[in-house]
Amino acid sequence: MDEPEGLFDTATPTPRRTGGGSLAGNTHASAPLAVRMRPRTLDELVGQGQLRAPGSPLRQLIEGDRSMSLLLWGPPGTGKTTIAAILSQQTDRRFVEVSAVSAGVKEVRAAIDAARSELVNAGRETVLFVDEVHRFSKAQQDALLPGVENRWVTLVAATTENPFFSVISPLLSRSLLLRLESLTDDDVRRVVDQALTDERGFGGRLTVEPEALEHLVRLAGGDARRSLTYLEASAGAAQARGSDVVDLEMAETAVDQAAVRYDRQGDQHYDVTSAFIKSIRGSDADAALHYLARMMEAGEDPRFIARRLVILASEDIGLADPTALTTAVAAAQAVQLIGMPEARLNLAQATIALAVAPKSNAVIVGIDAASADVRAGKIGPVPPHLRDAHYSGAKKIGHGETYKYSHDEPYGVAEQQYAPDVVLDAEYYRPSGLGAEAALKERWDRIRRLIRGQGPPDAR
Repeated sequence: MDEPEGLFDTATPTPRRTGGGSLAGNTHASAPLAVRMRPRTLDELVGQGQLRAPGSPLRQLIEGDRSMSLLLWGPPGTGKTTIAAILSQQTDRRFVEVSAVSAGVKEVRAAIDAARSELVNAGRETVLFVDEVHRFSKAQQDALLPGVENRWVTLVAATTENPFFSVISPLLSRSLLLRLESLTDDDVRRVVDQALTDERGFGGRLTVEPEALEHLVRLAGGDARRSLTYLEASAGAAQARGSDVVDLEMAETAVDQAAVRYDRQGDQHYDVTSAFIKSIRGSDADAALHYLARMMEAGEDPRFIARRLVILASEDIGLADPTALTTAVAAAQAVQLIGMPEARLNLAQATIALAVAPKSNAVIVGIDAASADVRAGKIGPVPPHLRDAHYSGAKKIGHGETYKYSHDEPYGVAEQQYAPDVVLDAEYYRPSGLGAEAALKERWDRIRRLIRGQGPPDAR
């Protein structure tokens, strides 16, 4: 097949008002597709509806020329740099970029001084864009403060890390924090569709088959930039074969990753998730890691995986290993704090720890049994001695009158009735005797007997 004519041609971009800066002039034909397709206005920005709403701070800054410093926090590929690019093109402000990787305190102060001079001498405001601001040291962030506080610059700082941990408090308090969310699959499809039809992209000269499109969307994992990078690579694979159609095989070859048969809304999602949970419950760490990898490689939301681990820690392990819940919650917090792909290590560590931990379902069995009794109407009155006695006249009606304070009793356990009469003999929590729950089982048996006046005086 002949090479499709004009497949990689790009139209000359329409001149636009720009404040300068490198983000403003990267629409030439040899620029990466992700750069050429960068939205030029807020209305072209995909996703982040909360930031694009009429009257939103971002619209006020861009369309109303209001001066306010912004901290943009969100995962990669969600539009942080794009927002800075829109600022550079849509306002009459001077636009300056400072690299958090290479710039030092000297460069930051020089940028602030130049902005102050421009404001005083020419009356022109400056937008200072700092990407990956979390890489700045405290001293470098301190150097930004005079410019922000005196509004010599409008700071737009972007970070993928939680700014409450990575940005100094004085800078955080002087800036408006805008949080960007990961793009949905539908958002990513829109980004790819725009690149296929827009003259800055392929202008309708390239077709992507549905299976190949879904593969690219899944691999993108909510990252618009990544989806366009993969699309460009796939188009290159098609060009090499003289084709104007990208099929699944070309997409797999281009990004060197096989398509994982996994539909986040269909059977594969539920089947793989079920197998993942059951493998951990069954203590097979190897199988659990396999299913974890399948979910992550298919672009499953890591927060969903983390939530499942937190639930499992109580449902299938409980007090057989009291650290299981702590481990799972820590992994969930790590996912939120650092994001993917690094958080895959935290998820893997938690998966292994939960898989090899001793197992007990005593927690879920206990609460389910208690809930079943409550739903069945077994909700007798609270014993009088346990009722609130912190008000005048409570003692006169017998509230709290015979209550025994546990700390005053031998072994810290008081013999008295706690449960309502209707469930007085209920035994909801039945420790399994596995792992740490073995010692707990022995202690709980003694405590239960002592509370109910049946136990020996040596309960500890």
